Amino acid sequence: MGAAMRRIHVGNALSAFGLGFTVPFLYVYVAQVRGLGSMTAGVVLAVFAVAALVVLPFAGRAIVRRGPLPVLLVALVTASLGALSLGLADSATTVVLSAATLGAGQAVMSPALATMIVDCSSADTRSRAFATQFFLQNLGLGVGGLIGGHIVDTSRASSFTLLFSIEAAMFLLLVVIMSTVRLPHTPKVEGAPQARVGSWKQLLGNRAMVQLSVLGFVLFFACYGQFESGLSAYGVEAAGISTSALGTAMAANTAMIVVAQFAVLKFVERRKRSRVIAAVGLIWAVAWLTAGYAGLGHGSQTTATAAFVSTYALFGLGEAMLSPTVAPLVADLAPAGMAGQYNSAFALVKQLALAVGPAVGGPMGASLHGPYVVTFLLFSLGITYLAIRLGRQLTPVQNQPWLARSRVVAQGGVPAEPVRAAA
Repeated sequence: MGAAMRRIHVGNALSAFGLGFTVPFLYVYVAQVRGLGSMTAGVVLAVFAVAALVVLPFAGRAIVRRGPLPVLLVALVTASLGALSLGLADSATTVVLSAATLGAGQAVMSPALATMIVDCSSADTRSRAFATQFFLQNLGLGVGGLIGGHIVDTSRASSFTLLFSIEAAMFLLLVVIMSTVRLPHTPKVEGAPQARVGSWKQLLGNRAMVQLSVLGFVLFFACYGQFESGLSAYGVEAAGISTSALGTAMAANTAMIVVAQFAVLKFVERRKRSRVIAAVGLIWAVAWLTAGYAGLGHGSQTTATAAFVSTYALFGLGEAMLSPTVAPLVADLAPAGMAGQYNSAFALVKQLALAVGPAVGGPMGASLHGPYVVTFLLFSLGITYLAIRLGRQLTPVQNQPWLARSRVVAQGGVPAEPVRAAA
């Protein structure tokens, strides 16, 4: 990795650290520490998703026109202001406005950092770069939650103020670090009015990108959208899983990603991306069958707990396979200079899935145990079907980037740029 890529990965790790540092404690902070009640706390959590949905369509356009680095710096300053004001807020209005500011800033960081990875990587190194990003994000989330949990004290509001102040300072530190990044020159879309109108039309005209977006929605809806809502509710209500066992299951998910990420990377790098995603659908189908056994089987509580923990571990294995596959594919589908637009569009799809997933899965997981498992088992099989269908829309090099390198090496030449899909 070059110096620029190292700094970008530091940015990914620290931004994830900030998310894990405070978000797990938002509900307790708003509802109990500030005494604003569960209704206001629920609104605050929803505001994060709403803020992301509002700003992401504009973030893609800004990244295309201005470049990812200036957009990232603005997002970091915005998130810092939101975090600091949230730590000082003591009324429902100020809490909601602060959460919206923090959520908007954090939402824009993701496509901006992803676009910087695209700018600083080649077709040969992109899968590994995104795998490293995913590894560091999970590490940052875990470490942030661990440290934050030892700082907060529900009997002292000042401990939460300290928590949010540290997060705000961290974002400002990240501004300083990222300001030193020197990105290689990338082509910009000429003519602001045409880019403003045509970029979304161009994206929607790319059949492969549209199909990947549909597939991405199902991926995030059936997995990430269930982790802390439907699946955890199902585990507690149907399988009788204790809160400590639920924490163990989440830790098993993170541990699987940390342990398996780079071993999995070697496995998937030379295989067709569509087939890797299809395999993830099958793995997650097994995960849902295992969850069904945990909640609907007739074994002992120990067996049910082990099955439930295994469910989260299987999800982690699938996530490790997706990280070097989906994000690089988004970049390879983007025409020159449009990576920011495509990354923001895919981030928007992700946020929609994460907003809808808990709303659908939460009530089902808590009360409709059998239908819940069957529904998401079918969604997982749907991932396999959609991935195979997507493979028919991809060029050979988009589906298997290693082909371009192997062909050039066989001819004794220099690696060529990957073929772009027609937009």
